[in-house]
Amino acid sequence: MVRTKEDDKIVEIQAELVQLIERGAKCDGTHSTAIPSLYFSRISYKEGPVHAFQGPALCIIAQGEKTFMLSESSYYYDPFHYLVVSVDLPLSGQIIQATPQTPLLCLSLNFEPELIFDIIQNSGLSINVKKNSQRGMFVGETNLPLLEAALRLVGLLDEPQDIPALAPLVIREIFYRILQAEKGGFLKQIAINGSHAQRIIEAIRLIKQDFAKPLRIEKLASAANMSISSLHRHFKQVTAMSPLQYQKQLRLQEARRLLQSEKTDAADAGFQVGYESPSQFSREYSRLFGLPPISDMKRLHNVSKSSSI
Repeated sequence: MVRTKEDDKIVEIQAELVQLIERGAKCDGTHSTAIPSLYFSRISYKEGPVHAFQGPALCIIAQGEKTFMLSESSYYYDPFHYLVVSVDLPLSGQIIQATPQTPLLCLSLNFEPELIFDIIQNSGLSINVKKNSQRGMFVGETNLPLLEAALRLVGLLDEPQDIPALAPLVIREIFYRILQAEKGGFLKQIAINGSHAQRIIEAIRLIKQDFAKPLRIEKLASAANMSISSLHRHFKQVTAMSPLQYQKQLRLQEARRLLQSEKTDAADAGFQVGYESPSQFSREYSRLFGLPPISDMKRLHNVSKSSSI
């Protein structure tokens, strides 16, 4: 395969991004920047799966490879592919290429649906999307205009006085480039008033608001202005799971967070997130994380201890 001048330029920009991200992420972990919605990640070893709820964000890898699992679907991305998550989703991530010498280096740019709506409204972009809801995350092919805009955004960190005026403009350009791309419709759907995707976003908000309480599907469907059957169908199209499965993921991940951050036992953590039966909590926790709560906490402690040596 013959490399073009554009290919060479993409590789050149990726190398610049590697240097800039390394400067802002000198150790493993996620690092905030002077641009409030922009974060850098650095991981120097293969890890996974790591479970987390991910809100709307664009993720661009400058170095390394990673996969995300959403239910039974796998999403692979690398320096030649970016990932967009457009709604709050429970994901399982795994680093598949990273070493201390060449760590995974990634930038994440959080966004709100209102930004996408405003870009569409003021750019003349077509708002036609498929009638059926589409998945709330997708992988797209990295292109030169997108990478150039990303590099300009990261470069603003060296000119902090310019960030308030210029960062919002560059961020708009970045998402404009994504909306222009082949899979732009996946992102457009969250910005169309009255769309099924917007109604599912409202349903997700309500589930997260009262996740420890029993889920009343009839009430949820009514709040989303959908029939029960339509809610189930479109919820699964967007999130790859049913509302009850989504709530379960939310409960279990919150319980795990409680176990890691607070002095609480498994039974109490399960109760706090809505489980009345300790045995059911332990069983479902094991199914998601691979070990019962106590054993999982020991494993996480050992991993944390060994990674700090």
